Amino acid sequence: MKHIITTFLFLLIGTQIIQSQISGKIIDVNTNAPLEYATAALYSKLNKELITGVITNEDGTFSIQNIKKGTYYLEASFIGYEVKTVDNIEVTNKNGLVSLGTISLIIGKNQLDAVVVKGEKATVINKIDRQVFNTKAFQNTKGGSATDVIKNLPSISVNGLGEISVRGSSGFVVLLDGKPVQGNASTLLNQLPANALERVEMITAPSAKYDPEGKAGILNIITKKGGGISGNFAQINVSAGLPSIEDYDNKENTQRYGIDGTYNIRREKWNISIGANYQRKDISGRREGEVWTIVDDVFTSFPSDGERSFDEENFSGRFTLDFTPDSNNEFSLGFYAGKREKARTADILYNNEAYPVDDEDNKIFELSYFNENLRIRKGDFVLGSIDYAHTFANKSKLSSSFLYEYTLLGGPTTNRNLDFPNTESLIQDEFNTNDNPLNGFRGQLDYLWKPLSFGTLETGYQFRTLDNRGDFFYGRRTDFNDDFERVDLFSSDIDLIRTIHSTYAQLSGKKDKWEYAAGLRLEILDRELILADKAGTFEETLDYNYEKLFPSASVQYSFSDKTNVKVAYSKRVDRPSAFKLNPFREREHSETLEQGDKNLLPEFIDLVELGITKKFNKGNSIFATAYFRNVENLVNRVNQIYSGPPIDPDDARFDNVVLDRIYSNIGTGRSLGLELGAQLKPTSKWSNFIGFNIYNFEIDGAYNGEKIDSNETQYSINANSTYNFSDTATLQFTLNYLSERQTAQGKDSRFYSPNLSFKKSFLNNQLVATLQWQNIDMGLLDTNEQRITTSRPGEFFTTTNYVYEVDVIMLNLSYSFNKTKSKAKFIDSEFGKREF
Repeated sequence: MKHIITTFLFLLIGTQIIQSQISGKIIDVNTNAPLEYATAALYSKLNKELITGVITNEDGTFSIQNIKKGTYYLEASFIGYEVKTVDNIEVTNKNGLVSLGTISLIIGKNQLDAVVVKGEKATVINKIDRQVFNTKAFQNTKGGSATDVIKNLPSISVNGLGEISVRGSSGFVVLLDGKPVQGNASTLLNQLPANALERVEMITAPSAKYDPEGKAGILNIITKKGGGISGNFAQINVSAGLPSIEDYDNKENTQRYGIDGTYNIRREKWNISIGANYQRKDISGRREGEVWTIVDDVFTSFPSDGERSFDEENFSGRFTLDFTPDSNNEFSLGFYAGKREKARTADILYNNEAYPVDDEDNKIFELSYFNENLRIRKGDFVLGSIDYAHTFANKSKLSSSFLYEYTLLGGPTTNRNLDFPNTESLIQDEFNTNDNPLNGFRGQLDYLWKPLSFGTLETGYQFRTLDNRGDFFYGRRTDFNDDFERVDLFSSDIDLIRTIHSTYAQLSGKKDKWEYAAGLRLEILDRELILADKAGTFEETLDYNYEKLFPSASVQYSFSDKTNVKVAYSKRVDRPSAFKLNPFREREHSETLEQGDKNLLPEFIDLVELGITKKFNKGNSIFATAYFRNVENLVNRVNQIYSGPPIDPDDARFDNVVLDRIYSNIGTGRSLGLELGAQLKPTSKWSNFIGFNIYNFEIDGAYNGEKIDSNETQYSINANSTYNFSDTATLQFTLNYLSERQTAQGKDSRFYSPNLSFKKSFLNNQLVATLQWQNIDMGLLDTNEQRITTSRPGEFFTTTNYVYEVDVIMLNLSYSFNKTKSKAKFIDSEFGKREF
């Protein structure tokens, strides 16, 4: 790994010459608001040739490095604003700093429909603390969800079960427009329509300014809120899918269609955005499995085969209101709500047989039965936020934010065993609920001190509280005419109450070619877990608390405006959810129970990164990040044979063929990896974005007296290739590939999905049609298929192949309305588009 990093440093850095720097800030003349992603283009006064160009940061500032001695002029521009020229910029000596101060832009007034300068937005922009991805680069996600977008990022992988990982870890946090979400991250990402996303920010080593939750970092999802031009704007998107091409012998036909829309009203002081979404997305599939157990010298085998499909419906609505009465005050109101229901059908035929070990001919019993398993998971949520910020005369800024979240996760699971082939005869019928209402509140106060000579100082306080209740009822019957009787072994109530106080100080700044940030966060956590059974015979309260410091630091050095090197450190925590803390078992499948650990400890993470970014001509660029992550109290899911009281006292045939899935702290986990990303443009019409992540994952621990010593290297590839036939027609191919992965007790096979899309625009780009071919297979590949295997020598072996639908055809139509023609010039900046 050291040799790889050293090679990249030498190849990308080269010999650099230290020269002068030009800096400034671009703002809106009416509101004094900073203009992020505005363009600053520097020209030679002598021959009017373009020297270089950059885009502004979040605070509107820009810095142009390595400028030779001479006379220049600078053009500041932003979409919808008039270009402003700063003339006669004299650079007289090396290592000098030329400050242009504040450059104010005004809304354009010329009656022009459009002036277009051709260019292409970069797929990724690398900053000192994050990577910013342009969602428009992934046209194959049209009509999908935010999950479909993020799985194209270099750090992200999604396996055959739909589980999302960042650098191989599922512990990450989602911010929605900068606001933290305390509920299930995957639930939100699956409900947020891809068409509503403006960009995605990947923050892998967050500073002390952010809550330290999430061992793999933070995904900040930025939604569309309209541009910087006054007027009204609306967009509507509809999608529909063709019937399934492959036949998986599923009970019902798939349905795939959706509609979403956005309406934006922007005035001088107001910005109002409304969005709504409905999506139906079904997936056909099958499950093929083989399991055996050995209990009391009895070998039990139960191969299985049958349907495993998904029916999914999503509704969601969004509303944001921004009010800026003057240059010193900002108000913001946000509301987001959604309903989701995902039904997983697993109708499986089992052929069980049991016999003494080494005596296959002396069968104890044989049983063929048909298991109807329907698991419905609901995800209803409401998010509401109010923000206010005041900027003082000395440029200090006070910001406050209040966020409330309600989430209801859960839904019933039915598990019905029927005789086979006579499926009218009932052997066992079980029903369990899993309702987890969550109430969360966050209040935050931040103060940015007036600019100091050595940087910017930020301090703040945050209060977070979470109340997550769980209501679990488990019932059983053996006759369709009977009522379900409660099974006390699996019925329970839990209540997780978590309160967090935290305060931080963060210093950041720039000096010549250096950019730096360092901070320290103090967090005080109090966790109370209340457990009780439904029978009223058991109740327990467990307390856990800590007071911990979470430091962070990052430094970036710019050898030139095209080459940057950075190093970062961040300490993180991954707090266990109520689901993973619940020690009462829940039925998953006919042969599977799942439970948590009431004494589960948080994972504490130390992360170190070393990265380099290099830009080339014609929009080509490359970045490489080496990282090391150390996780204490590593949480892992492990399997063991069920050894509790009889599950069904009247039918013991099922007891010895049930596995427990248990979440437990198993020891220490270490990841050493290298993440690569490249934007390659061989021709003016053909562009490519390739992300590659390879890491070695080591587990050093033990569970249930058995040592766990795993050390494996795995990788993922996300590739995106786009060819522009014309300004209105584009073909794009994407590939998501996840290598074979070693787990604590087995391995997961490789998983991949190739996709192809063709986009064509009409009516002066108001109407855009996208035809998608998802999960390309044609009967030749093993696309969208993954085998998961676990074992414990001498006790059990289980392998399951999940085969999901391939060759899915979707059509998406998007129409944009602009009800009031703006008088502004719609200018697509050559640099702004290329850089973002």
